[in-house]
Amino acid sequence: MALPLRDLKTEARNLARAGQFAPALAAYDQMLAANPLDGDSRRKIGDLLFQLGDRAGAVEVFRAVAMHDIRSGHLLPALVGAKVLESLGQNIVELVAAMARSFAHGAPTLAKFAARQAPVDLDAPIEPPAPAASADLAKLVPRARARALDLSAFVQYPEQFLPVAFFSELPPELFPAAVRMVRLLRAGDGDVVFREGDPGSGFYFVASGEVRVVAGGQPVVGRPSRAVELTRLLEGALFGEMALVTEQARTASIQVVGEADLLEVSRAVVAELTAVVPVLAERLDRFARERLLKNLLATSPLFKPFDNQQQMELVRRFEGIDMAAGTTIINENEIGQGLYVILLGEVEVLRQGAPVARLRAGELFGEMSLLGDSPTAAAVRTVAPTSILFLGRDYFRRLVSALPALRKYFEDLSRSRRNAKV
Repeated sequence: MALPLRDLKTEARNLARAGQFAPALAAYDQMLAANPLDGDSRRKIGDLLFQLGDRAGAVEVFRAVAMHDIRSGHLLPALVGAKVLESLGQNIVELVAAMARSFAHGAPTLAKFAARQAPVDLDAPIEPPAPAASADLAKLVPRARARALDLSAFVQYPEQFLPVAFFSELPPELFPAAVRMVRLLRAGDGDVVFREGDPGSGFYFVASGEVRVVAGGQPVVGRPSRAVELTRLLEGALFGEMALVTEQARTASIQVVGEADLLEVSRAVVAELTAVVPVLAERLDRFARERLLKNLLATSPLFKPFDNQQQMELVRRFEGIDMAAGTTIINENEIGQGLYVILLGEVEVLRQGAPVARLRAGELFGEMSLLGDSPTAAAVRTVAPTSILFLGRDYFRRLVSALPALRKYFEDLSRSRRNAKV
């Protein structure tokens, strides 16, 4: 009976995890036969060939598929293939050179808009392999290897590619060092990449698979958790990028769903690269702050009433300010100067010198005195290096006058803070 492709992939993954490599290989061979555009199955075949003792076949598949990924515009899976080959003692100079030519900073192939291959339909029905398909390894192994190496279904490669965060900020001469220093993490279901509260020591790409972002508790496999799932991230996503500009504690935990190939870029790697090319530090800082601003626009209720163009117009009204730890932003019983939004860092709220609350990235303050035209009810001071977006009082008042829904949001926020004595 036919199964949805996603279910057959799950079954094959469970077989491989249980050490039943031959049945798993038969399943991926069947999936690739039904859908020759399924790059994930090609890479899984490479993994399983190695597990079944065909090291030469695995190397051949990983190399061919990695080069294909580069030509197709999929740098992250290509990096996984390169790192696997590197772990097997293989020379990856040619692969890295091809990556640099296509994806490094200033590469003529990079464009703001580029065609991408449509994702595989995971709901498409597919017949599972017959039980006897894995019985004869002498036939299965060479057949699966040949199928993984057969790229004839791809009749034309794109001429332009989308930039890849971080990597497309690197000059070509730094690509070999970056690839060498990036760490590949091949994680299984339930593995925790980092936990809420851990120091931010690096950031990660999802090269394949899926992870979940959870906050408010520690995710533990096999036991109920109070953690709240915020979102899920798929291939191409980047997370933990605050570590580029700060070593502050993680604000959420990351847990693998099913399995995932992750690429880690540590702060030490960034420091080593920027020491060689100082201008890279400016590029990466700008990249990290743009990412933080993008996340803020996507999540903050302040920006929800606006479309993309209006959001950017509103952002231009804000002034960006970087502050050292221990800086007083608002004094108690002063006239409110404007609205403050935390882009990065952490502040504490104090009444009569006593801390009553802490606010982190994405939260805002200063609205209470502006709405009531009254002196500030509390002082606010940074407890870590902090980046603030500041909107002057006059523009804030025009904004809430023009948008009743936004005014209600601020009034509700102020009411809840008064009730909580924040």
